[in-house]
Amino acid sequence: MTGWSDVVKLLWDEDTAAGTRLKVVVLGSAPLFVRRGLSESLAGRFEQIRVSHWSFGEMRSAFGFDLDRYVFFGGYPGAAVLTDDEPRWRSYILDSLVETTISRDVLLLNPVTKPALLRQLFRLACDYSAQILSYNKMLGQLQDAGNTTTLAHYVELLGGAGMISGLQKYSGSHVRRRASSPKLLVQNTALMSAVGGVPFDAARGDPARWGRLVETAVGAHLSGGVGELYYWRERNREVDFVTRAGDTLTAVEVTSGRRKESLPGLGAFTAGHPQSRTLLVGGQGIPLEEFLASPPERWLR
Repeated sequence: MTGWSDVVKLLWDEDTAAGTRLKVVVLGSAPLFVRRGLSESLAGRFEQIRVSHWSFGEMRSAFGFDLDRYVFFGGYPGAAVLTDDEPRWRSYILDSLVETTISRDVLLLNPVTKPALLRQLFRLACDYSAQILSYNKMLGQLQDAGNTTTLAHYVELLGGAGMISGLQKYSGSHVRRRASSPKLLVQNTALMSAVGGVPFDAARGDPARWGRLVETAVGAHLSGGVGELYYWRERNREVDFVTRAGDTLTAVEVTSGRRKESLPGLGAFTAGHPQSRTLLVGGQGIPLEEFLASPPERWLR
């Protein structure tokens, strides 16, 4: 709807002048388009309520997903009925969701000089989700890559469309955070599985691939909660995720195996941030199924 925010503003002002008590809910599947309208015409008149991808609890309730199916097939309700036919499910994700989101929500609404590069970057993020990758290394794997500023801008655009994020390293210095290499994180594991093209059974039998899917699922779940989401690394010590909500700092470590003998990253992080909390998801910590079935606020407050 072209100019939708101007129409809403006009109706709002008319009803306010007439003394009509009115509340308006604007829904949209194109976050960038909605945000642009809010900022252009409705400044000071709105509250933004983020509705993220469907959670494990919602997919389990509506479609009977167990934990493994959710980790692999993700939280797109429209694709749920196609999961027994994996080639058809994969085509639906790539053609009906990925391509239309990039073409409609990103390229039509933003000045993108290298659309092919943006698509390559999306696929790279799916291949390297839950991994730290410097922009210089990205340049080495992309054709016609331009420069690091262009890549950082495209990561932000894809993040605004709810597809991927580039997490910053946690640091007390804002400048150091901005200068850090991003940790790529897909916002719905369905995107990883569809782009990767590896069948469910093969992915489940590959510990490394499955571990990245599990870590991505946890990260995407955390990003829908309160506060800000980062990662942390110093030398060879790393923490999968760090959340900050007000004065509360929480270090989150994820394991897809039964046991993790030592957690040097958590120990190093808490040594440098003694007021922080720690959270272990999977293994001997919070069961993955329980963690994903509960709102992230339960664990972060």
